[in-house]
Amino acid sequence: MPTQTSAVDQAAERLLDAAATGTPCAPVRDLIGPDDVDAAYAVQRRLAAHRVEAGARVVGRKIGLTNPAVQAQLGVDSPDFGVLFDDMAVDGVVPAGRLLQPKVEAEVAFVLGTDLADGDLDDAQVRAAVDHQRAALEIVDSRIAGWDITFGDTVADNGSSGLYVLGPEQVGLDQVRPVDVAMTLDRGGEQVSTGTGKACLGDPLAALAWLARTARDLGDPLRAGEVVLSGALGPMVAAAPGDRFTASLTGLGDVAVRFEEEK
Repeated sequence: MPTQTSAVDQAAERLLDAAATGTPCAPVRDLIGPDDVDAAYAVQRRLAAHRVEAGARVVGRKIGLTNPAVQAQLGVDSPDFGVLFDDMAVDGVVPAGRLLQPKVEAEVAFVLGTDLADGDLDDAQVRAAVDHQRAALEIVDSRIAGWDITFGDTVADNGSSGLYVLGPEQVGLDQVRPVDVAMTLDRGGEQVSTGTGKACLGDPLAALAWLARTARDLGDPLRAGEVVLSGALGPMVAAAPGDRFTASLTGLGDVAVRFEEEK
């Protein structure tokens, strides 16, 4: 049985190889277990350090597993998170071949105006730290073949992160309550997903508060200027080359993404 250190190294190498070759890999739970939180985040930190060493810049975080039904499916009772890098933001177009197994979900994104590093990080402090909110599409992806994931697999794989798109409208919390947002997601004009702010841990701001406390406790607090994708408002939808998705979030406007055709 490998030590945790060697298992973390092996899991990180497996995921790095999948990303580099564009070939999805086997799950990493055979190395780190399906629900070992510490080991899974250790792998995620290795991958993040590798990205930073290669020149990527951290610009925020993404929250996942905010839906109780998805938590139950993976046998957990809390969300998870991943790291957003500067090259993950796209301006409405996903280049062909950029991702392995993309799926799209609509979310509320928060942009922070102040750090969330000190104090109680209670709901009032977290709310006051938000500069504005925006409609967002998260394009999730998995380096693991067939999305055959447990909690440990998805956390290790940077929360199954891929890319994201932010809508143009910047809206204050005094204008729209995130919990009241209703979402529809269309693919090529056909409605494929619906949901509300309540589907995201009861309130997207509750998800942000969970992340603020978790990140601070792990020694890497949220900072002013960072983007936080707060979690899906409705079911994710698989994407294929040529697909175009548009999400409408009440009070926050529309956000769209197009997947380039293979050449």
